[in-house]
Amino acid sequence: MVDLIIERLKHNKVLPEYKTDGASGMDLSAAIDKPVVLKSLQRCLIPTGLKIQLPQGYEAQIRARSGLSIKHGITLINAIGTIDSDYRGEICVPIVNLSAEEYSIQPGERIAQMVICKVERTNIKVMESLNSTQRGEGGFGSTGKI
Repeated sequence: MVDLIIERLKHNKVLPEYKTDGASGMDLSAAIDKPVVLKSLQRCLIPTGLKIQLPQGYEAQIRARSGLSIKHGITLINAIGTIDSDYRGEICVPIVNLSAEEYSIQPGERIAQMVICKVERTNIKVMESLNSTQRGEGGFGSTGKI
C-alpha cells in the first residue's frame, strides 16, 4: 500500500473516498460554491479543492464515473487523465456533457474517480525490425468479432 499525501484547499468540502472495500477508485467531488450547468456538448473544468503528492513511480488516473456516464452522458473530455508524481497543482476534472439535455453539477457532487497506479519507465531501443508474431500487423478488428 502506498501513502497518498493530500493538501486540502479552502474550497474543498469532501475528501476522496473509497465507497466499498473492493473499490479500485476513490470518488472525487466538485469543490464549487454553486451549481455549474452544462448544456449539451458543453465542457468545463471542475475543481476538486485537492492537491496530492505521490511517490515517484506512481500516477493518479482520473476516470469517469460510470453512473454519470450512462445515466446523464457526463464523462471526461480526455477519457482518462493522468496526474504525474511531480505535479503539485490542484486536481481539476475536465468534464463534457454528451447528452442532449442540460446537466447541473452540484457542489460536493461526486464527479470522477481517482485510481492510484504504479508505472514503469522504459529504455527505448530502436531496431531495424521487430520480431514476427501470428497476428502480425493486423489491428482494428482483425482478430474477428466473436
